[in-house]
Amino acid sequence: MTRSLYLTQDAEADALLGRDPLALLLGMLLDQQITMEKAFTGPKTLAERLGGLDVHRIATMDQEEFLAVCAQPPAIHRFPGSMGKRVQTLCQYLVDEYEGEVERIWQEGDPSGREVLKRLKALPGFGDQKARIFVALLGKQWDVRPEGWREAAGAYGEDGVRMSIADVVDQQSLEEVRTWKKQQKAAAKK
Repeated sequence: MTRSLYLTQDAEADALLGRDPLALLLGMLLDQQITMEKAFTGPKTLAERLGGLDVHRIATMDQEEFLAVCAQPPAIHRFPGSMGKRVQTLCQYLVDEYEGEVERIWQEGDPSGREVLKRLKALPGFGDQKARIFVALLGKQWDVRPEGWREAAGAYGEDGVRMSIADVVDQQSLEEVRTWKKQQKAAAKK
């Protein structure tokens, strides 16, 4: 199933994110210390360079070779080495724990929202906040809504908020999320 997303301002990247759960998960992993659009475009860049996104291939690639792919201009992240390692570590975990089937995180055993959150927090590179945002992203834009998903997502799961990538549906909402984030950073500095 392909979902219509507007996360990157790049139609091809958004189409990939709308149909490939690995792409969506990797975009979330990359979403730190760079713009949301850049982070969520990273999976498309990897797919172009690798001839597609394959969790097994990424997990087993020679690390030096994979990091070179990540660092090739334009790099997938402003820190291509450390983030490339995180991408590969996450893919190795997905192969080991879920046989490379990303959807099992939110489908296996008909889990509750709380269980999905727990599984996401167990992923390498996913802390509490990133996991909650991803639960909200799944619920709001991928129609993955296990019982209690909004509660598991916390404030990110609320209707009508503009707090994270989960709330970006067009240019206006992107700007609203950006404004909210700037306000949070300013408040944190005080």
